[in-house]
Amino acid sequence: MEREVKFLLADLEGMRSRLESLGARLEKPRVHEYNLRFDRPGHELARSFQVLRLRRDAGVRVTYKGPGKMEGGVRARQEIEFEVGDFEAARALFESLGYHVSFVYEKHRTTYRLGALEVVLDETPLGNFAEIEGPDAASIRQAAARLGLRWEARIVGSYLDLFEAVKTKLELACRDLTFENFEGVRVAPEAMGAVFGDR
Repeated sequence: MEREVKFLLADLEGMRSRLESLGARLEKPRVHEYNLRFDRPGHELARSFQVLRLRRDAGVRVTYKGPGKMEGGVRARQEIEFEVGDFEAARALFESLGYHVSFVYEKHRTTYRLGALEVVLDETPLGNFAEIEGPDAASIRQAAARLGLRWEARIVGSYLDLFEAVKTKLELACRDLTFENFEGVRVAPEAMGAVFGDR
């Protein structure tokens, strides 16, 4: 089970410093992520709150996520993930099975280990975020407090959820959450329905 929350950050470098001062270990240096979400005609997966994703960063991974539920204020969902050797071959396999790319999104991600928790710093076209994943809601909430993040500012939705809110608010026509599509676009927190977690 994946259990996580995210926080919108006003000060990315400040959060990096707090992680390091708490003894967090850099697990994966900053890397560019390129993600493809797949669906079937009629958006069968999206309508049943499932995700099929192909990700390329330092490697290539396939991920399935099941419908989410709330547990102690965090989002919990089944996650199955494994590595594959060839991004384009995996994409061709899904497309041969009748899936199509429904959404593309990218970000830069730096991954830290803080005890039993994973804390990632994401630089996205929408802004900067900290995402905390752990074994249970209590440990995630405790880590957020240690990092100076306001629990009431947590975000339990996905980047796709935030993107859809921004598209509606700013009347954007683009399908994908890419740096190119957001060049010159400033996204205020209220456009996402969010507030900064580190203020």
